[in-house]
Amino acid sequence: MASSATLPSTPSKSPSNSNKKLLKTSINIWFVVVVIGQFIFATYILGLYGVSGLAGDFERWNTASPHGYQTNDLWGNLFFGVHMALAAIITIGGPLQLMKKVRSKFPKFHRINGRIYIFSAFVISFAGLYLSWVRGSVGGLTGSIFISINAAFIMVSAFYTIKYAVARKLATHRKWAIRLFLAMSGVWFFRVFLMLWLTINQGPVGFDMKTFTGPALNMLYVFSYVFPVLFAGFYFKAKANGSKKGRLAISIFLLLLTLCIFVGTITATMGMWLPRF
Repeated sequence: MASSATLPSTPSKSPSNSNKKLLKTSINIWFVVVVIGQFIFATYILGLYGVSGLAGDFERWNTASPHGYQTNDLWGNLFFGVHMALAAIITIGGPLQLMKKVRSKFPKFHRINGRIYIFSAFVISFAGLYLSWVRGSVGGLTGSIFISINAAFIMVSAFYTIKYAVARKLATHRKWAIRLFLAMSGVWFFRVFLMLWLTINQGPVGFDMKTFTGPALNMLYVFSYVFPVLFAGFYFKAKANGSKKGRLAISIFLLLLTLCIFVGTITATMGMWLPRF
């Protein structure tokens, strides 16, 4: 009788571990695409508003913002200038706060940059509220309401981010820091998704370009200012103890969302940011 040898069994890859890896990979790809897109946006802000401001050419602010510079409105112009300056700072500093290697290798920078980021969050929120309700929003009343909702998300997230950092509850602190990053990215999300919408439809479908109002824009407001912060909760749950199907669904959604952001970023860069630089 021929003897049979039993081969050592090789451990099979757990479906649960595979889904965890897919979720991690999908969020990393999303983050890289968002960081690159926001860096381009920050460069645009510095190039258009920063350079023209330093040169004293404040009229150029109205190239992209109808309510950018107004004669004899010292406080309004000051709020707008501060708003745009801080927008560039947070767009660069925000992603650095979420990078694990930066946190671990440069803890002092993480703390200082974090304080600047939190301070900027409150200032930019108040400036946005002033500009929206005193000067008026491009999207009218609806635009002002959603900007106010975004400001509320930013200030609440900033408060809890610093609260849990001081309490040394770092896991909870990081969750609120992610929510803060998403809320602070609302304006950028809106521009990217708007350009994606225009690209898909080859024009302004579902809203009026002159009044900048309509159901399509309302949908984009929700998807840019409200949905990201709420979606973070589903991501945290899926990452911690979600089912295999739940992690898979979140991963696929993130990959599709990343593709949309990538396309929107390219079209925004080529059609909106570079021409005005």
